[in-house]
Amino acid sequence: MTGISWPSIRHVLKTPMQRVFLLIAVSVCLRLAFAASTGLGIDEAYLVATGRQLALSTYDHPPLAWWMGWLASHLLGSEVPFAIRLPFLLLFAGTTWQMFRLGERLFGAEAGFWSALALNCAPVLGVTSATWAVPDAPLMFCLLAGANALARVLFQTPAEPRIWLVAGFWGGLAILSKYHGVFLFAGAFVFLLMSPLYRRWLLTPWPYLATGLAALVFAPVVVWNIQNHWASFTFQSGRANVGHVRLWMPFLSLGAQALFIWPPIWLALVTTAFRDLRSRVPDERRRLLYCIGLGPIMVFTLVSPWAEGMFFHWAAPGYLMLMPMLGAEIARRLESGDLLWRRMAALSAIGVALLVLLFSALALGTQSTRILPGPDPFLDMRDWSALRGGLESRGLQARGVTFVAGLRWHQSGRIDYALNQAWPVTCLCRDARGFGVLAPPSAFAGQTGIVLIPLKRLARDAAELAPKFETLERLPDVDLFHNIYGDAKMAVFLGTGLRNGAP
Repeated sequence: MTGISWPSIRHVLKTPMQRVFLLIAVSVCLRLAFAASTGLGIDEAYLVATGRQLALSTYDHPPLAWWMGWLASHLLGSEVPFAIRLPFLLLFAGTTWQMFRLGERLFGAEAGFWSALALNCAPVLGVTSATWAVPDAPLMFCLLAGANALARVLFQTPAEPRIWLVAGFWGGLAILSKYHGVFLFAGAFVFLLMSPLYRRWLLTPWPYLATGLAALVFAPVVVWNIQNHWASFTFQSGRANVGHVRLWMPFLSLGAQALFIWPPIWLALVTTAFRDLRSRVPDERRRLLYCIGLGPIMVFTLVSPWAEGMFFHWAAPGYLMLMPMLGAEIARRLESGDLLWRRMAALSAIGVALLVLLFSALALGTQSTRILPGPDPFLDMRDWSALRGGLESRGLQARGVTFVAGLRWHQSGRIDYALNQAWPVTCLCRDARGFGVLAPPSAFAGQTGIVLIPLKRLARDAAELAPKFETLERLPDVDLFHNIYGDAKMAVFLGTGLRNGAP
């Protein structure tokens, strides 16, 4: 490695665009290995289970990721993890290209390449959100496509006002992916208010037509919420607990953001931002990105004392929008021969690539070899496919079983994915998420069902069951899987006469 220098790489790959194509090819190969090495995670299994019935929207989030999962399973004819993840993985190749184009448009081609590389090196952006079937994948692509359109209409000469409609369309799709998409519109509005040079756009119809188009794209979510008593909006607005304050959470949240953005990248972003924000000469291109990007970082860090958990990834779209500034800074430093920044860029790229390969190798290896001490590190991503056969072998139809249930929404998601529609699945808890809309417990009142509890949670959860049924009988446990870390089993309860309002 010591014999390979940045000038020699630039000599072989002469243009930033060539290097971006190589980056896309290499990163796609890494993500293919990553996607094929593990079973679906908790959120992914839930997405598949609650997305089998195509709907205008979903309980937790807007529906675009659910539509993608549904389309993948039908086009590929399978719900195996690789098939479900494939469209999300391929979409991120487009996200990398959008990042390159944004950095190139604002700061030059070299900055565009380094922006794309930094994006791929940030684990929460370029690894998990880029590979797993989660709403963040379409959100990132649509945010960058919308930002690219804004950059065109604002900074391209002569201006093309109709490009506002392109920005509105992609912004609408961003909100259709995840509610974070509103920060694109909020940031653009703040930018127009702050910039004397571009404030004139507020006196034209184009920004308002773009917002109207975005509202039209987002309309399915509004219609679904009207039909379902505003369930999604109520759920999201209720995720803050104003009666419980943890003042240390902003610091913990920032620490987690730094870790999962990748510490060298986070530190470089922060130092670049402080320098830019202290500058007395306004750079309109940087101002636009800061107006869009700082919104989610500040909002979700400041509200973290009241949040029900630590959702550091909620700020990730903000860092996404700051990457072009980092790309410009890296390009400037490398051009001036800064050895420290050259080493930081190389170590970040190599480190993340090795991390992905190591994770994939561990996920495959720990199925047959005890590589790491302690409990199974990939327990939440192990396949539960044996669950269906284990239940079908018990002749449950003869005992009048009409449904299967878990006691937590994420357990029901994994159960439903594993059973592959062999039985209707519900969730017997107050926070049933999508199951409360698709298969509410009240629909099974008076019926006989199977309740499954992971054996490791049995002591904690079994006491909840007795009041939910007229009678309750424990059946033999069912095996989920076996590996070198031991057996994973599920406790099985047969309940008759589900009481109405059981949760």
